[in-house]
Amino acid sequence: MTLTETARRWVSAWRTGSAEEVAAVIASFADPDTREPVRGEALTGHLDVVFRRFPKWTLDVETVADAGPTAVVTWTLTAPHRAPYLGIPVTGGGAEVRGVRGCDVLSLVDGEVHVRRYHDRLDVAESLGHTARFLPPPTPDMEYGTSFRAGTDRTTQPGAFTLTWLDARDEEEGAEVTSLSTEVVKSLRPTKGFLGAAIFEIGNRKYTLSAFDTLASVRAVHARPHQRAMRKFFKGGLCTGAYTSVWQLERDSLYLRCPSCDVMVSAAEGASCDCGWTPPPSPLFSQPEE
Repeated sequence: MTLTETARRWVSAWRTGSAEEVAAVIASFADPDTREPVRGEALTGHLDVVFRRFPKWTLDVETVADAGPTAVVTWTLTAPHRAPYLGIPVTGGGAEVRGVRGCDVLSLVDGEVHVRRYHDRLDVAESLGHTARFLPPPTPDMEYGTSFRAGTDRTTQPGAFTLTWLDARDEEEGAEVTSLSTEVVKSLRPTKGFLGAAIFEIGNRKYTLSAFDTLASVRAVHARPHQRAMRKFFKGGLCTGAYTSVWQLERDSLYLRCPSCDVMVSAAEGASCDCGWTPPPSPLFSQPEE
């Protein structure tokens, strides 16, 4: 069998979505998600994960170039997204990777075929509707992460906060935690007394900081997504540890810089600058909702 024929068999195996059929074609495989080429059981295990994330591959082959001991297959991928990848949770049954281009280089060495795949993981993320952000490497004194927030149109002064964090085992479990946290916050938005939340992650630890008008509003939280997340943690084996807490506000202060004389001015009600400038109304100091 020529290397070109092997390349076509290789593409056909990917289209079946079978890790065993793909692994049977070659001796080793490397892609952007492997640190080094994998073979044997490690190869089959890696392919199982790939097909769990993206089953039913559609590979539109553009060219198959044969140069003796090397063949290059260039392709465009379309595949459904069914499991977390690059920290991106599954967002629904219609999500898919579309239009991602790449190439596979097949090399014949001592009668064995080895494949190295090249593609841009940023293209995969963007195809799923995500924008990439780059984080500096951790140091002994500093570790970096990502965050997002969910607000409401309520202007009540916050009186209580909840802080929780969960430790995920790996990137895939971390994506599940992010998805659960998002659903919990969405379910809280229409709840009376909920003011907003910030969700952030540093390493494998996922934090949620939520603001409420009073401690009574915290105690009244019984949203179904929250109950489902609790069941997954206590009975479903999710994560290796968690911390929960409730905090009551002691004081808060907001200062704004005067655009005229550049002096910092308290934004509390009735305050003004010596030059006469009055800070605009702030939600932090508005009247409680009726």
